[in-house]
Amino acid sequence: MSAAEDRTSAVPPAQPPAKPLALVLGYMLAGVVLAMAQGLGQGFVSANVQQFAGDLGISATDASWLMAAYLIPRSSLPLMLIKIRTQFGLRRFAEVGIVCYVVVAFGSVWIEDMRSAVVMQFLAGVTSAPLSTLAFLYFLEPLPPAWKMRLGLPLALSLMMLGPSLARVISPSLIGDGGLLRIHLLVLGLALISLMLVYRLRLTPVPHEKVIKPMDLVSFALISFGFGGITVGAIMGPIHWWTATPWIGVLLAASVAALAAAVVIELHRKAPLLDIRWLATPAMLHLTGTLLLFRLLLSEQSAGAPRMFQVLGVAPEQMTGLFAVICLASMFGGLACVAWIKPGREPQFHFVALMLIAAGAWMDSQSTLDTRPEQMLVSQAMIGFAGMLFMPPAMMAGLMAALKKGPNYLLSFVIVFLSTQSIGGVIGGGIFTTLVNWRQAFHLQALNEQITTAAPLLAAEIAQRMAALAPQIADAASQRAQAVAQIAQEASRQAFVMAYNDLYFLIFLIASAGLFFLVLHVTRDWMAARATSSPSSSDAGPQT
Repeated sequence: MSAAEDRTSAVPPAQPPAKPLALVLGYMLAGVVLAMAQGLGQGFVSANVQQFAGDLGISATDASWLMAAYLIPRSSLPLMLIKIRTQFGLRRFAEVGIVCYVVVAFGSVWIEDMRSAVVMQFLAGVTSAPLSTLAFLYFLEPLPPAWKMRLGLPLALSLMMLGPSLARVISPSLIGDGGLLRIHLLVLGLALISLMLVYRLRLTPVPHEKVIKPMDLVSFALISFGFGGITVGAIMGPIHWWTATPWIGVLLAASVAALAAAVVIELHRKAPLLDIRWLATPAMLHLTGTLLLFRLLLSEQSAGAPRMFQVLGVAPEQMTGLFAVICLASMFGGLACVAWIKPGREPQFHFVALMLIAAGAWMDSQSTLDTRPEQMLVSQAMIGFAGMLFMPPAMMAGLMAALKKGPNYLLSFVIVFLSTQSIGGVIGGGIFTTLVNWRQAFHLQALNEQITTAAPLLAAEIAQRMAALAPQIADAASQRAQAVAQIAQEASRQAFVMAYNDLYFLIFLIASAGLFFLVLHVTRDWMAARATSSPSSSDAGPQT
């Protein structure tokens, strides 16, 4: 070999050129817009159920079907998106997905009745599912490999988790006296900007491969029915009450049967859509349990404080400051992940997150009838910060475990992550709402018994309220009826606050239990590692 050839062979392979800063910022902007379009689309529905009911002339119970219609496809459709992207190409996936989202956003502007609203919300759930994937891809695209997990993953998750809280911040100013039209126009505007960015900034193509098999469609149909039925049951169960509505029980039983059938089919396939055996390993079961636990705990911010303040008569515009603080705390949590995230540090992140959730829930459990959003700023900020301390490290651990096994295992982890987050959030909200309703009835009965046994005090309170009502109401019988109604209303509100305090205290207990088992798990691993290393060092013996 000549000297020139030797020098040539010694030169390391050329690294791909770094992208210009303007292009990097462009991809990041595209990720931000896509994440906001996806997160706000879902947040606007959950934050404005009452407004939807008023605009469509339906009851709040009927309006709950809008949330169910949106979440049904979101719970299962991402399962097939990875295979669709692989088979038809990333570019076609991005372009078709964003065009469909724009079409549905445009159609939502013309909603006039409940039937069309349910259909459009279902289509919105279908077409917004690819946005989560695209947001991740645009955040990761311009970053070098060392920063994809450290910077891209926390930023993408932070912005997508920010959507529901941010929707509660901006909804009151958008609605005003004009109803939901400006909200639909904002969603349409974000969709159009996303369309422009997706067509202008191309993602790195991936090789096409025919990966969709006929049995994949059968398994997907069963999983979709199972997840969709659980979603509907968890949303409608507390509203119609579980035991009072037979169809809810039938639907949940059929959903479990469909999921069981999907598991049986997947276990007997040579190339399954999901690797059930891998998902049933102790490591994956531990990760699944951790993801589900945190998602249930974080449901407190959607099923707890907002609904309690609604019972206390706090208007949505009075809660904008609280949710603005939650948004800021979540962003700071994401930045903390960027600064300290590293493989192997998941227990430390989860320890701090559980501590913050437990402390925040304990503070919230001291609520009274006079509690207002200003008194919950610190506690809710702690819980929002904790949510972002948990999610990126947990997802990074799952992705790395899947990639170590091979690319085919990525799909199995994705369904675990999505099912624990989408289904876990819905189930958490359903459980918490059910507990609040049950405990409210219990506390109201106790309060009514106290009022009955304290008849002299009750009579004095009624007389005092009748005197206060005398300038507005002349008839004594009407005064008395109004006074009694006020006392009953206050007793009901007090019972609700006591029920929410029970819920917050339950979250405190669950977080504390999770903290205890985390410490136990880490201690066991440390002792096992020490026991493994001790014999090797002792067997070595003195060297001669």
